[in-house]
Amino acid sequence: MNKPALVLAALLLIPLLSFAETAQEKGLRISKKSKSVDVGWKDQTAIYKMVLSDRYGRKTTRAMHNRQMEIRNDGDKSIIVFDTPRDIKGTAFLSHTHINKPDDQWLYLKSLRRVKRISSNNKSGSFMGSEFSYEDISSFEVDKYKHKFLRDGKADGRDCYVVELIPTYNYSGYTKQLVWIDKKIWRPIKMDYYDRKDSHLKTLMFLGYKKYFKTFYRPDEMKMINHQTGKKTSLLWSEYKFGNNFTKSDFDVNALKRAR
Repeated sequence: MNKPALVLAALLLIPLLSFAETAQEKGLRISKKSKSVDVGWKDQTAIYKMVLSDRYGRKTTRAMHNRQMEIRNDGDKSIIVFDTPRDIKGTAFLSHTHINKPDDQWLYLKSLRRVKRISSNNKSGSFMGSEFSYEDISSFEVDKYKHKFLRDGKADGRDCYVVELIPTYNYSGYTKQLVWIDKKIWRPIKMDYYDRKDSHLKTLMFLGYKKYFKTFYRPDEMKMINHQTGKKTSLLWSEYKFGNNFTKSDFDVNALKRAR
């Protein structure tokens, strides 16, 4: 190729190079897309079992139900109520997730008839003895992380994008999270959590997705495995119901004491 042709080819490449996505831009785009496909459900209820397994395979089961509500321009609000076993029946957890400020969380201890606020520096603590932390059960908000596309990959036999999430909020229990996002349904299939020493701590699997309202996917099971302790916690979901006409008053602190 002669010199003028080389110059022309280089000039033609300049616009393409100018618009090439960085790994950070692609990661952010994928995360935003994943969030956007799960907007508009307004509110939902569900019942589920929490199955806790120790490293020897011994299991403990708890029955729970919850309700959630979308909040425009902010994170979701949710209440979880324990139905069994008897010693924690009526215990309730309230979460107000926020986009760009610390989440607000409270725990109502029925046996003490007392509401306990969960402090920001305790969000990495275990939720009711499970392998889920208080941090894990907040709704995902894009602005709380730095995003970076790592690679294409597979999880549970599905083609996925693998995106690294670096928490930007204070008191996170994680240095990073790796999330496998399904290329077809844009929902998370797998998440790896790394502790403050940057060691692989836990893996969360989202299993048995089903579609509701022809739009919104929900899993039948969320399985959290702690690689450092050998413990596991599974959340087995059922009876999703949408369109409950909740209001914000259904998710205020006083609602904890009324929760049934």
